[in-house]
Amino acid sequence: MKGSSEHGETSKAAPLGRGGVSKGVSVLDLILRFIAIIGTLASAIAMGTTNETLPFFTQFIRFKAQYSDLPTLTFFVVANSIVCAYLILSLPLSIVHIIRSRAKYSRLLLIFLDAAMLALVTAGASAAAAIVYLAHKGNVRANWLAICQQFDSFCERISGSLIGSFGAMVMLILLILLSAIALARR
Repeated sequence: MKGSSEHGETSKAAPLGRGGVSKGVSVLDLILRFIAIIGTLASAIAMGTTNETLPFFTQFIRFKAQYSDLPTLTFFVVANSIVCAYLILSLPLSIVHIIRSRAKYSRLLLIFLDAAMLALVTAGASAAAAIVYLAHKGNVRANWLAICQQFDSFCERISGSLIGSFGAMVMLILLILLSAIALARR
């Protein structure tokens, strides 16, 4: 007998309805938002607290490297802070999508805002990556000396802060794709 078990009971696998899939997508959306918040917040804090001072001949003459010495790194901190604030503010809407998985216009709004925040965090991270590269390698033609041999702690922190920002970029791409999938299933 088809569909019967050893004890004569019939069992049918209940198909997963669209409501279950939409709810799962909405829960994944919330989780990815939390991960992106952690990435942008950690990047902004790591870069914003980066500085190193080196003595030069005597203890009275010192060289100091700070993130705020370079406007590009300041832009990186501001961009990550804005994206982090947006992600925190978007959490309630993400929770609404778990409760009401049929919400269409709010999900569409999130796609546009997530795309704008993706552009902002990409601009900040890309600009900072260029400066980090110059700090490590220098550029003879532009008369830019590599400073990472002297300011190694500074360079390690600014390099490390890029990781969270690039991770947040990936999370935002996944968030946009998830929202698009959820809208397409309507």
